[in-house]
Amino acid sequence: MTTDKLIFSFLAGMYFMMPATALEKAPDARINEVAQLGKQVMPFDLNQTLHIFSKVENGGVQQVIAKDPKNEQQIKLIREHLDKIASDFKQANFSDPEKIHGKDMPGLEAMRSAEPGKITIKYREIPEGAEITYMTASPNLVTAIHQWFNAQLRDHGRHAAMHRMHHQ
Repeated sequence: MTTDKLIFSFLAGMYFMMPATALEKAPDARINEVAQLGKQVMPFDLNQTLHIFSKVENGGVQQVIAKDPKNEQQIKLIREHLDKIASDFKQANFSDPEKIHGKDMPGLEAMRSAEPGKITIKYREIPEGAEITYMTASPNLVTAIHQWFNAQLRDHGRHAAMHRMHHQ
């Protein structure tokens, strides 16, 4: 392997291990505003849960987990909410994120206006909560999903984290 390829491989690997703090978080006032707006949409307690966003080559995975894996009430609320929004998203209904983050949220318009079937959206329960997987073959929609994840990471601040994945 040439030196250039070795350096590129090292830097690419480091990129996928960067912590979420590499993204600039929103000011505390915005994070607090989003938390207040979130109470109108999300039935679970943001302080008892964590949003985790994982970008992959052809989309991403959004998880919400209870910080206490024995908190059955929060896990139940997470699952109910993510199941509902996954169903809404399959119908191009992104009204819940709009209520929290606003209509101008990066990536949202491209996702909403995608042709039916262009983004595969799957809900799945995981031990501490649930996840939604977003997959697409469209590079433009991958970019939109990643922009949407970044906006959520910034707005949710202390209630969110990024897990970088370079494969599925």
